[in-house]
This record gives sequence, C-alpha cells and structure tokens, in this order.
Amino acid sequence: MFEADKINLNKILKFKKNLKKNILDMALHAGANSSHFGGALSILDIISVLYGFKMKIDKQNPMSENRDRFILSKGHACLAYYAALCEIGYIKKDDLKTFEKNDSDLLGHPVRNINIGIEFSNGSLGMGLSIGIGVALSLKKKQKKNNVFVIMGDGECNEGSVWEALMAAPNFNLGNLNIIIDRNNFQQTGDNKTIMDLGNLKNKIESFGWNTTEIDGHDIDKIYNYFKNIKNKDKPNALIANTIKGKGFSFSENNNAWHHSILSQELYDKALSEI
Repeated sequence: MFEADKINLNKILKFKKNLKKNILDMALHAGANSSHFGGALSILDIISVLYGFKMKIDKQNPMSENRDRFILSKGHACLAYYAALCEIGYIKKDDLKTFEKNDSDLLGHPVRNINIGIEFSNGSLGMGLSIGIGVALSLKKKQKKNNVFVIMGDGECNEGSVWEALMAAPNFNLGNLNIIIDRNNFQQTGDNKTIMDLGNLKNKIESFGWNTTEIDGHDIDKIYNYFKNIKNKDKPNALIANTIKGKGFSFSENNNAWHHSILSQELYDKALSEI
C-alpha cells in the first residue's frame, strides 16, 4: 500500500469515528421523536469514504460546476448524511441537537437546503435513482466530468420505479452515475427475504447493463479501493454493499427494532463506551 493510501485511510477512520459520535448526539437529542438509527449505521462506512475521500466538494464554493452530486435515496438514513455534512463544515455541531425539532433544518428526511449542503429532497422511496439519472444526463450533455452518487436501500428495491430506472440508465451510457445499494437485509416491517426476496441482486443489475461489484460494505479498505479505482466509462456503476443494520453498537447490530427507535441516555452512554 502506498503511503498516500495509508494517510487517506487513517483520515477516513477518524472521520468515521466522528460521524458515529454525531449520529449518537442527534439520536439522543431527538428524544421521543426517535430516529432511523439502524439504517444510518449500515451506510456509515460508505458515507465515510464518499465524504472523507472520494467526492469533489468545496465548502467555500458549494455551487461549483465541478462538484460531485450526492443523493440519499433512502432518505430515512439521514443521520449519517447530516453527520457527514457537519464534519465537512456545512452544519454546526450545536445544530445537530435540533434534529427533528420544530423549525429545524435537520428533518427526519433530507429537504433541499443548499446552505447546509443538501441539494436534493428525498423521503419517498424509489425516487433517488431517477433523480440521479436526470442529473447525470444533464452533466453529460454539458460535457462535465462530475460524478453522481446515489445511496439506495435494498428494501427500497421493492419499488417498481427502481427497476425502470435500472433499465434506463445504461441506455443513456451514464458512466458518471454511481449507485450504492445498502444491502442490510431488512426493511421497516421485517426481513427482506420474507417480504420480497431480491435473490441474486448483482446478477440482476449486471444483466441490465451496469458495471456491478459486490463487497463487504463495512470493509473500509475495500470500499476505499473500489472508489479509488472506479472509472467513468460508458456504463453506469453499481456497488452492492453487504452490510449489517445497526452496525457498530452491540445493542443495535442486526436488530430491526432499531429501524426506528428511541435512544435513551443509558444506551447513549453504552454506545460511547463502545466507540
């Protein structure tokens, strides 16, 4: 491994640790409003690499034509998104405490607010990929080299609009479009296999004409190498990230009760001790 890679990986790991603390603070201050805790933690490693290394974002020039675009299609996992925006300077630390409070900018799903780095509203599942296709197509027509990154849920893939979009993207030769599917095997009301079994997701998406890769969605080295080496060619790129819902804390890992639960002070303290 090159020295630059070691430096980048160390930065990402530190970035990730800070995100975990931010997530805990938001979840605690949400109080009785609860939060989508588990799904935020399953994308934490992906978010850490994207915001801590991969994406071109300039806080001093947020509307730069050269910026990459990020769309959180599984909008309920916004704890991880807000945590990252805080670490790169868009959201103040104290504002994290306003999560889901009246008059807050930090709602339970992302709402477009350029001032704090949110370019796209999301919440209704199945929309993000279609938005991403439109953005990627626009950038391509403008002959821009920017990338578009869309994080989706595996439960979200029950939506028919997702499959229409998966069929459409390769027809437009959108090599600037990158999706990451958070495959944590759960959705709000239970396990995916029981509700709507996706089967071999990699083969299905690949058959539609995507460059498709499947990795451990919590292996920072593998995630880093994937995004470091990804190429903007004619085909769109799909990463299937095998993850664990609630990853990182003993009480929430693989526990679907934490899809949307209240974090008590006792569990907050326990979580801090486990970081």
